Amino acid sequence: MTSMSATKARSIDTDAETEQYNEALQLLSEGSVHKHFDPYLDIDWESAEYAVPPGDRRWILPAKTDPLGGHPWYQALPEDQQIAIGMWRQANVAKVGLQFENILIRGMMQYVFSLPNGSAEARYCTHESIEECNHTLMFQEMVNRVDPDAPGMNRPMRMVSPILPLFATILPELFFVGVLAGEEPIDHIQKSILRSGEEIHPIMEGVMAIHVAEEARHISFAHQLLRRRVPKMSKIGRFFLSLAFPITMRILCDVIVIPPKKFWQKFDIPKQVKDDLFWGTEASQHALQDYFGDVRMLATDTGMMNRAAKLMWKVCGIDGKASRFRSEPDRSSSQFAA
Repeated sequence: MTSMSATKARSIDTDAETEQYNEALQLLSEGSVHKHFDPYLDIDWESAEYAVPPGDRRWILPAKTDPLGGHPWYQALPEDQQIAIGMWRQANVAKVGLQFENILIRGMMQYVFSLPNGSAEARYCTHESIEECNHTLMFQEMVNRVDPDAPGMNRPMRMVSPILPLFATILPELFFVGVLAGEEPIDHIQKSILRSGEEIHPIMEGVMAIHVAEEARHISFAHQLLRRRVPKMSKIGRFFLSLAFPITMRILCDVIVIPPKKFWQKFDIPKQVKDDLFWGTEASQHALQDYFGDVRMLATDTGMMNRAAKLMWKVCGIDGKASRFRSEPDRSSSQFAA
């Protein structure tokens, strides 16, 4: 009798958790319906404000929020070279963003394909995919105007990109860890730039403001999905995911944040500068660790911060304190130093 009561209680708890989860996804879906952006209605690309004339100092990389912008090598360059490097770098960040979201969209649609009728996940994933399609259009418009030479991701990542969406069906938990690995660093960097108060070109400001606003829903969904799915995994499955978690975070972060080989060659940037920026100084290491406070909290809350996983986070160079709440700001200095 006691065993039957316990089983019934667990069933009730599961039903309650499912209802709570579906309600949360319903709120996210309603948010997508009532508060969404269109890159061709909300940004006036042809206005004088969004023009990209040569020699615009607003493309000089900000010293407070961009590691290269704060490096003495960059700051010693003539102004025209600082502008050219800044334009190429910002255009390439946008190109990487749209390529990552292209992978995300394909994986999300793969995930939705087999979900049952009436699924709250299916509805929200479709809303998110629509928003991400708009983001790819928005990022591409920025790239076309700022520096159409920007290639985006490095060659190895472009080569494996057709395979990655398949993980949404084969290993959905790992796929959504990958989603966060791409979304969290970009979101962190863009929020830092918007909060810094430094002058940036209106194209960058407009694109980032839209992206940050909608990305908050996307990140929230990935967190909630993993909080629901990971505890239901087998112990061995959860253990291997706990090890793959920091590895995935570090690999995709480097793909997103570190410019491709073409960048260093085009502008003849010394190897020592690259080593300083990614991640050879104390300040740059701190910045890297700071990207992942929220996902360290997620790993802790879902039982994936075991002893072996903690060691893997440290080996990957992204260990540190977990956030106490989502988007908790870094209390220490965020100033980059070489």
